[in-house]
This record gives sequence, C-alpha cells and structure tokens, in this order.
Amino acid sequence: MDLLEYQAKELFREMGIPVLPSQRIDRPRDLKGLELPYPIVLKSQVYMGGRGRVGGVRFVENTIDAVAAAQTIFNLPIMGEYPKALLAEAKYDVQQELYLAVVLNRSIRRPVLLGSLKGGVDVQTAIDEMQHVIVDQEFSPFYARRLMLKMGLKGSLINSVSAIVEKMYRLFLDNDLDLVEINPLGVSPTGEVMALDGKVTVNDDALARHPALAALEPNASLPVDPLRALDESVLQPASDRSLEVTSTLDPDGQVGILCNGAGLTMATMDLVGQAGGKPANFLNIGSETHYNWLPETLCERLETGLEAIAQNKQVRVVLINLVTGTVPCDQIAESIAQFFQRQSRKVRSISEAREEVMVSRVVRTPQLVVRLVGSRVMEAKERLSTTQALVVDDLDMAVSKVVSFTKQTKKPT
Repeated sequence: MDLLEYQAKELFREMGIPVLPSQRIDRPRDLKGLELPYPIVLKSQVYMGGRGRVGGVRFVENTIDAVAAAQTIFNLPIMGEYPKALLAEAKYDVQQELYLAVVLNRSIRRPVLLGSLKGGVDVQTAIDEMQHVIVDQEFSPFYARRLMLKMGLKGSLINSVSAIVEKMYRLFLDNDLDLVEINPLGVSPTGEVMALDGKVTVNDDALARHPALAALEPNASLPVDPLRALDESVLQPASDRSLEVTSTLDPDGQVGILCNGAGLTMATMDLVGQAGGKPANFLNIGSETHYNWLPETLCERLETGLEAIAQNKQVRVVLINLVTGTVPCDQIAESIAQFFQRQSRKVRSISEAREEVMVSRVVRTPQLVVRLVGSRVMEAKERLSTTQALVVDDLDMAVSKVVSFTKQTKKPT
C-alpha cells in the first residue's frame, strides 16, 4: 500500500526527519485561510510519479495565483488519477538534490540502503551511479556512514545525511515497510538538509499490526490505473484477461512502452521522448517481487499487457524494457513468442472466414523492440530469432531503433 506524499511526511515528522511547513488543501478556497507565508509550492497528491513533468507541481507567489493554480491541479488527471487533495508547502532554496531510500530486496530478503548524489528528476538518468549498502546484520550507524562514503559526500553532510538515513531505517523497521524514499533530499547553500518529497510503501501483510497505517488505505473509488486493472485481469480466467490501455500521452504518439517497475517505466518514457519519439501510451506490468505473485505471474502480465497495447491502432512500435532477477529471460521470450503466435492465428482465422475487410485492418501486430536484462539472455535471443521481434542489448540503441521505426512510411502488420 502506497502512501500519499503528505501522509509520508507526517511519518517523517514523527520520526524527526526534517520536512518543510505544509498544509493539506482539500478545495481551492482553503487557500484563502492558508497559514503558510508566500511563496509556496502546490503539489498534486496522487499515487503516481512524474507530477512535475505534467503540471502537477506549481510555485505561486500570492493567494490569487494559488487559487487559480489549485483549480487547475484539481482538474488535472495524472496517469488517469485525479487528486483528492493538494499539499501546500513552503518554498525551499536548494543548492543540491540527493536521493535516499531504504527498500526491502525480496530476492535476497534483506533491507538495502540506496543513495545517489543526483536526486530529483535526475535520478532516473543516473541509475548506474546509484550506490547501495546491504544491511546483512543488525543495523548500526556504520551502514549509514558507509553509504555516505560510497556516495562521495564530504564534510558535515556525512553526519547530517547519515542521521536521516538512520531515522529512515527506524521508520522502515518499526512499521514493517517495503520502501522509504526521499527524492529529493534538498541541501541548502548553508548545508541544511530537508526532505522535499517522500514516498512510503507499506507491506500489506503487516497492516493488521499497524492499525494507524491501515486507516490510511486508499479510497476504493479512486480511478483505476492500468497497473491495477492488470492486477485484476491476471486473477480472471484466461479467456477473460483483456485490458484496455487508456493512458494516452501524446495524440500523435506511435510508441507503446511496456516495462516492469514504475521507475524503469518513467525512465524509459523519458529516454524515448529525449530521442525524439512520441509515446502513445505505456504500461507498467509491475515488479516480479510482488509479495503475492508467483514467478510465472510476470510472464502472464506481459502477455496480457501486449494484447492490450496491440489493440491501440495508433501504436506502430512497442518498446519492451524488462529487468528481471528471478524470472529467466528465456521464459519472458517464450511469452513474447506466444503473443506472435496468437496474432498469427487471428490473421489466419479471419482469412479463412473470408471477411469483407482487409485482414491487416482487423489484426495488426506492431513492431516489437525488446531489451532484456537478467539470466539466460542468450537463450532468449535464440527463441526470439524466429519471430518479428528485434532484440537489442543496449537501451539507448533500443530507443534509437524504436524512433527509427516510427519514421518509416510503411506501417507494420
């Protein structure tokens, strides 16, 4: 269960992690009684990331501008979700942005500390620079300081940021959390540190032990995002696993994006956009380490997601970017091959029925560009060599291929 930013920051405040003065805004007129001095920042409170890129975060200087901005944000869906509240927060002078996280790694069954000198929107483009420390014994300040040294922090920042990591770990442990993330941790010109954004993910199986957290469970009436819809479709009989991808990013977009994990999805979308591509839609099929999924669930979700994306006639090419640790890549390749076989059977059945419309209009298979990271990659390449999928090892090259496909005049069938 994910918490909203304002809920996460309440936990930070209770733990002694520095956060800015803030106020929850339930309707635009609440800003007329704002207790914070201007300038402030207004933030959409949704469960999806990427708010700033689509207008969900705005800086304002006075009440009139704040009310107008709030009205706009309340009516702005982010990945299909409208905010039920906004967070008004004091403005902060930032000289540097860091990334910090404590996450449960289910593959090794241990907590891991993460840190990077590049936080905020830059964190997605600096994955290779992310430092980590595995907490393999009882936690002590040594683990936090070790992360600081690996990150390259110097001087007084080592102590101040280490203290925050220690508090993040206590929060993580005391509440049976799956993730505590601060992105960014702002550093002021005077060296003061401040948690400017936060994310907390609660372990669903531990909610019974934490009634205060259980009371924060999201309202079931919130709009269903594509990932949640896919969760439900996997639990249905095989004949009823349909999914309509509704997240339209660009009316002229021709690229579909399918990844596993929110961070990987957002980073892939950014790379496609930076390369000149226009994403039509996206789908995050979820992490392979979800607490109640079997290993083969990832493959089932992949097949369901491909079927859904292929229904969008606007999509000419799909970039599949999957990073796995427990599911071998050749199993994923088999799911992709099965998708092609089903598409081929659809074409044959329509041809045999002698429909009055052209087969290519009824069943069209977009070009697939596949990038896989994990075990048994060579076996996966061999399996996909007999299909129409293009397998590329390098992500930048895969993005380049995707963009080039969209510029071809001939549409794939």
